[in-house]
Amino acid sequence: MSQYLSIKEWNEDDRPREKMLQNGVSSLSDAELLAILIGSGSRNQSAVELCKFILADQQNDINQLARLSVKELTQYKGIGEAKAISIVAALELAKRRNNEVHKKRVFVSSSQAVYDYMSRFLIDLPYEEFWVLFLNRSNTIIDKLKISQGGISGTVIDSRLILKEAILRLSSSIILVHNHPSEQIKPSEADKMITKKIKEGAGLMDIQVLDHLIIGGHQYYSFADEGLI
Repeated sequence: MSQYLSIKEWNEDDRPREKMLQNGVSSLSDAELLAILIGSGSRNQSAVELCKFILADQQNDINQLARLSVKELTQYKGIGEAKAISIVAALELAKRRNNEVHKKRVFVSSSQAVYDYMSRFLIDLPYEEFWVLFLNRSNTIIDKLKISQGGISGTVIDSRLILKEAILRLSSSIILVHNHPSEQIKPSEADKMITKKIKEGAGLMDIQVLDHLIIGGHQYYSFADEGLI
């Protein structure tokens, strides 16, 4: 006897393909969408039930699920390498689609606008990255650049590289952005020091540092909002 249930053996409530065809894809829950990706569960668990369990283990947070690697996904009973690859690939495709939507130039009017623009690059990362946004005189983002990538608790920042790239782009101002994988958004003393150093260096070249955002999951800390810049 096979250890896997075929779709025909599932309960009617656990047949997401049929539900999608009848009611549209928007009618499906996150678990049902994932179930379509993996195709089958086990003898004791349908694909939908398995996916509900996986999502619950990730606090029902798709962004948290997107952080899992193929190896981590295969730790769930019923998820082999092929199924794990399907999940990782689908979530990466969703991220790239979101990136396409944001390709047009963005006018920065607030710290929230910066978070909305940059969070998709940083909220899923298990390590720190430091980015710089380059803006023109009308506060429109003309380019972005990842300056460095580090470990769980920090990354090395070269202020000279940041200023060089700002000059090459004829930037009127810049915004600093980095993430805290711990999701603790309070700035460290090192965060404050590098912000001050970059601001002083940029000032000598008539380039303004408008803000420094620390992103931690679905929240952020703005140096400008807090009066620290």
